[in-house]
Amino acid sequence: MFTGRGAVAVLSTPQTIAPAKIIVSARNVHVRFPVVGGHSVKAVTNVSLDIRRGEVFGLVGESGSGKTTLGRALLRLVDLSEGSVLFDGKDISEMDAHQIRTMRKRMQVIFQDPFGSLNPRMSVESILQEAVQLVDGRSKTAFRISELLNLVGLSDSARGRHPHEFSGGQRQRICIARALALRPEFIVADEPVAALDVSIQAQIINLLHDLKQELNLTMLFIAHDLAVVRHISDRIGVMYLGSIQEIGPASEVVANPLHPYSSALLSAVPVPDPTQQMKRQVLDGDLPSPIHPPSGCVFRTRCPVADAVCADTVPQLSSVAPDRSVACLKVGQLD
Repeated sequence: MFTGRGAVAVLSTPQTIAPAKIIVSARNVHVRFPVVGGHSVKAVTNVSLDIRRGEVFGLVGESGSGKTTLGRALLRLVDLSEGSVLFDGKDISEMDAHQIRTMRKRMQVIFQDPFGSLNPRMSVESILQEAVQLVDGRSKTAFRISELLNLVGLSDSARGRHPHEFSGGQRQRICIARALALRPEFIVADEPVAALDVSIQAQIINLLHDLKQELNLTMLFIAHDLAVVRHISDRIGVMYLGSIQEIGPASEVVANPLHPYSSALLSAVPVPDPTQQMKRQVLDGDLPSPIHPPSGCVFRTRCPVADAVCADTVPQLSSVAPDRSVACLKVGQLD
């Protein structure tokens, strides 16, 4: 693993980590947003998952699958329609405004758009100062800001500049520094490299990987690109139309996907070797409407092995092997 924060490197897949303690536990989480006509957008449907302390849990799926909404629900940035979320054993879905504000010092978020999530009128020093003073006080602010900038690979001279004076990758480093300012235990990284050039993506992924190791962070890493997720994650969850379809160690999900949707995502990953032929699995149709999702299995309208049973039965996320779960009635029937 290359640890230099200013250069591009290829990451090796990390070893699977299986700490015993659960830091985030979601149970039967539903998130619905009302729309005109008395209907609702079913953004997240009956999601249950555990995130272990010290791991990177990758959440992958195409746009509109509900990844961002689930990430925000785990932080209580959006309210749950049903279900519960426990953070370190405490049910944050039942907390009042004061309690959740106190708890949020322990969990932070890195947004997808580094420019849109920074106040253009504030200098880097002012942006970081707001967060630093909440935990370190005024006397240590200057030192802590310098420490944070160094931690994310920026020089101390950056503190007096404004967001528009930086590149996209540098702005994302500022966002990462802001997330770290409160010394959180859990970070939701919501597609943190999607808006960046490919070469810069590698730098930011390296940085997040190093910070996770150095600071013993737990992270939910959200992306639509399985090639990105597999390099930083210890475990991967595959999401489609608001539901989790498969969960397992990153190396196993990539080497042997059990759900047809996981296979389709993997087949779309470009292979750098021009002599290697990849069998593409093209999905027919578009993502169904989250207002009127299909009956039974939500993936059945695009699944190559679906039959009449799939239209009548909602598959449950069930354990099929040690540390592997899948929500499919046709496990193993995909060629």
